[in-house]
Amino acid sequence: MRDVLSDLVAEQQLLDQFLQKITVNRWDVQIPHEEWTIRDTLSHLAHFQEYAYNAVAGDGAMLNEIDQYETVDDFSEVGVQKGREMRPQDVIEWWRMGRAKVVDALSQASARDRVPWVYAGMSAKTFATYQLAEVWAHGLDIYEAMGEELEDTERLRHILWLAHKTLPWAFDLAGYEYTEPVRIEGIGPMYAKYVAGPDDTDQLIRGPAGEICRVAVQRLHPDDAENVILKGEVAEIAFQEMRIF
Repeated sequence: MRDVLSDLVAEQQLLDQFLQKITVNRWDVQIPHEEWTIRDTLSHLAHFQEYAYNAVAGDGAMLNEIDQYETVDDFSEVGVQKGREMRPQDVIEWWRMGRAKVVDALSQASARDRVPWVYAGMSAKTFATYQLAEVWAHGLDIYEAMGEELEDTERLRHILWLAHKTLPWAFDLAGYEYTEPVRIEGIGPMYAKYVAGPDDTDQLIRGPAGEICRVAVQRLHPDDAENVILKGEVAEIAFQEMRIF
């Protein structure tokens, strides 16, 4: 638990430092693949931290507010609209205060404590990893909007683990049965190897951790992950349907 929390904070700080370099007149640059701007993206992160804190430190009752909206995306727009009325630095402070409360609450939880969330409850460890994956994914958007590339780090090992853990959910969402276990082998920076899944399965996803994780957070289409090797029919479906969010 301490390991993933430490890396969550590191990922948040990395994005925070990058945001400080963005001039005020570029905060409304549109991010790729979305109608959101950089301001909107960070507002979304800040907005959900309030609900994340309630889920970890409380009973998650605030999540009931989502039921008032047709979709989760409609609910997300509430935070986006709030951020549009704020100065960029105030949006950053909003995010900082929210994320600090969530990390503090998670630091007092055990890895197996249950945390209610939007689609389904999960362990505190999984929830912390989910938070890391979300910051990383939106960081990718912000970096790309600024014409820069977010460098891969060893923190990808957590996201790869989560991509594997959420496979049964992803299969169910896509209308498939998860009939055989899949093993994921990702190669990270400095040729580090990240592995998730049993070693006695013939269903394998293997390749650069950066590509696999980008597919998992839907920032890279599976067909464009040219360096990923798939072995087995279930692994092929898994890679096409893989998703964390």
